[in-house]
Amino acid sequence: MPIVDALKALGNDRRLLILDWLKDPRAHFRPQVDGDLVDDGVCGVLIAEKLGISQPTLSEHMRVLTQSGLVSAKRIKQWTFYRRNEAAIAALKSAFASEV
Repeated sequence: MPIVDALKALGNDRRLLILDWLKDPRAHFRPQVDGDLVDDGVCGVLIAEKLGISQPTLSEHMRVLTQSGLVSAKRIKQWTFYRRNEAAIAALKSAFASEV
């Protein structure tokens, strides 16, 4: 994961909020019909709803987060579900710690 991509992803308040919510999805999102909030991730529709933004706007935020490697995406039926990539987040924290 290039650090530049991660910094771009982290440089937006809404993306930081999404990452925070995905840390504990059961506390931040209502139950969903398909997929488990923790095991499969949170449906993009629920994230857009909670942020109060359109689906295309959410798609752009999630594209940046997935390209950075901080979030992974999974398709179930016609929906895309997102969850944090904890290994990538730990690697990024470690990279920052070793640079300081």
